[in-house]
Amino acid sequence: MNPRLAAARALATVLAGKASLGSSLPDVLAKVEARDRGLTQELAFGAARWQPRLAGLAASLLQKPFKAADRDVEALLLIGLYQLFYTRIPPHAAIGETVGCVDKLKKPWAKGLLNAVLRRAQREGEALLAELEHDPVIRVAHPRWLQKSLKAHWPEHWEAICAANNVHPPMMLRVNRRQLDRDAYLDELRAAGIEAFACPFSEDGIRLAAPCDVQQLPGFAEGRVSVQDEAAQLAASLLELKPGQRVLDACCAPGGKTCHILEHEPDLAEVVALDLEPKRLQRVQENLERLRLEATLTAADARDTARWWDGKPFQRILLDAPCSATGVIRRHPDIKLARQAEDIAPLATLQGEMLDALWPTLEVGGVLLYATCSVLPTENREVIEAFLARIPGARELDLAGDFGLKQHHGRQLLPQEGGHDGFYYAKLIKVAAESGTAKTGVPKT
Repeated sequence: MNPRLAAARALATVLAGKASLGSSLPDVLAKVEARDRGLTQELAFGAARWQPRLAGLAASLLQKPFKAADRDVEALLLIGLYQLFYTRIPPHAAIGETVGCVDKLKKPWAKGLLNAVLRRAQREGEALLAELEHDPVIRVAHPRWLQKSLKAHWPEHWEAICAANNVHPPMMLRVNRRQLDRDAYLDELRAAGIEAFACPFSEDGIRLAAPCDVQQLPGFAEGRVSVQDEAAQLAASLLELKPGQRVLDACCAPGGKTCHILEHEPDLAEVVALDLEPKRLQRVQENLERLRLEATLTAADARDTARWWDGKPFQRILLDAPCSATGVIRRHPDIKLARQAEDIAPLATLQGEMLDALWPTLEVGGVLLYATCSVLPTENREVIEAFLARIPGARELDLAGDFGLKQHHGRQLLPQEGGHDGFYYAKLIKVAAESGTAKTGVPKT
């Protein structure tokens, strides 16, 4: 399959609200020659990253918007515009190859349309974009609901957040402290000709100067190092792990934090890794095996404690709650297309339900670390504020370290160009048991 057509097919499913690029890309990549797979991914992810800007340009060039049945043509136009404005592909090749893909869509009317629009974009696009940039949605390439939300919550930081979301993320590593320390691995990277730097906040973290194939990393297959963003690496140390503890990692997939917990404290009594989807636990198991670690894997809804909890209390719980993922847009740019403003309140409700359900499984004196990869306070400090108000036996603990921005509750990391992702942490201690009988089962929503 032509890489432009493959990228457009993957993007069209996202535009239609049917899938993410993470689920739609693998199917089309299997139909693309190996040498073209990198280009396919770049076009799909790049068009998604800049879609709000490209869609604004397209609207100014089209007489009327596309129908829902023509998402494939719309996606192909975005792929063409992305090549013209964000790649070094020669314009004649970008236009010719993109227009040539229309034959496979069985929509002959679209060929002349795409050709005319792309050629006009080549001639007038820069001037049109300059005129459109009075609209912040066009200027920062974020959907209007998100742009407004970021501006309202982070008036001093919102444009920097958007800028960080629009660049390619750095590749970061986590050194397996069971096998070696960070300085020793930095020496190995230098010996292998790979430029790298120590992360400022995670004592196990390394940032590569340029991404590379993991198979090029010394000792990757042997479990000496893993790929994980620095912000996510902070969870293990914030848990204050000690020998003999029983630890729950709720919503654990793909297992990066599960593995880091086990690396951080080798003498834990048990780590229970819980996730809703059995298929996602397969990835967790693969990571555990590569790192030669063991955990108890369980597929269940974390809220349904009657189904999965054996009644033995945990001394530590990590709740990396499902969220909008607005802190990792640069890694998953299709979030700009998939997420809507009306998604946030239900997510906050779910996060509160998970906290309520897991709290009875925590031992008195135990610690629960709440985390999201969101930058929206609705899912973060407001969730914790509401939880503390309704649970008298919960208290908040200070977070050690100088990372992120201290909030009324918890601490917020905002995405940094060349640095960590956006992330949120709050740390809670159980000072008293809940009164009455703990409720179990999935709450009604």
